[in-house]
Amino acid sequence: MIFFPAIDLKAGQCVRLVHGDMEQATVFNDDPAAQARAFADTGCTWLHMVDLDGAFAGKPENADAVSAVLDAVDIKVQLGGGIRDMKTIEGWLARGLARVILGTVAVRDPDLVVAACKEFPGQVALGIDARDGYVAVQGWAEATALKTEELAKRFEDAGAAALIFTDIGRDGAMQGPNLDATLALADAVDIPVILSGGVSSMEDLEAVRLRGGKLAGVISGRAVYDGRIDPGAAVRLLKEAA
Repeated sequence: MIFFPAIDLKAGQCVRLVHGDMEQATVFNDDPAAQARAFADTGCTWLHMVDLDGAFAGKPENADAVSAVLDAVDIKVQLGGGIRDMKTIEGWLARGLARVILGTVAVRDPDLVVAACKEFPGQVALGIDARDGYVAVQGWAEATALKTEELAKRFEDAGAAALIFTDIGRDGAMQGPNLDATLALADAVDIPVILSGGVSSMEDLEAVRLRGGKLAGVISGRAVYDGRIDPGAAVRLLKEAA
């Protein structure tokens, strides 16, 4: 199981939100590249990045910061936020991303997601962000009537590399992850599932290790910056669940 430290970008800085609210942003580092190097130095092999401004704008808004990270580290990087057409997908993968994450476009243009998965096997992940079991899009600002599993099943045969499931109600709230819902999703689909949202302590990670052997990985942000989770220790702990 892979541990993914998170870098969320807003105006070129590393921030964390509470419940996805852009008005509740805390800046943790104004140098994303330096932060990425720090994560790599602890033994992390993957980095999870989100262009928050891009998620709202519908197009990349923090390209310079992402490029700086890609130049700074040799570890694998996955990016979501504002990636909604094939040209942007192609551009980011050519730039050196290991994986792009498609979220809003999975609802708006599912045919594009299927085409991207086939064009770039192993390099396209599906991002499903949910509030109370229903998918939210456009940087979590817009609710839909789609249930999480309903959306996920649409892409089972497309060959998505992973499904990143975020419980918005838990994200940034330091209240623990919604492990039950994440495991239920992992049981319902054949796509490897990565847990995101609410992972706030080493105890949370231990619970995931013990119960979530089917999961492909865990993402954590605020707890890493607050010092509640040591990235190196998290990497070692979750390797035991592989």
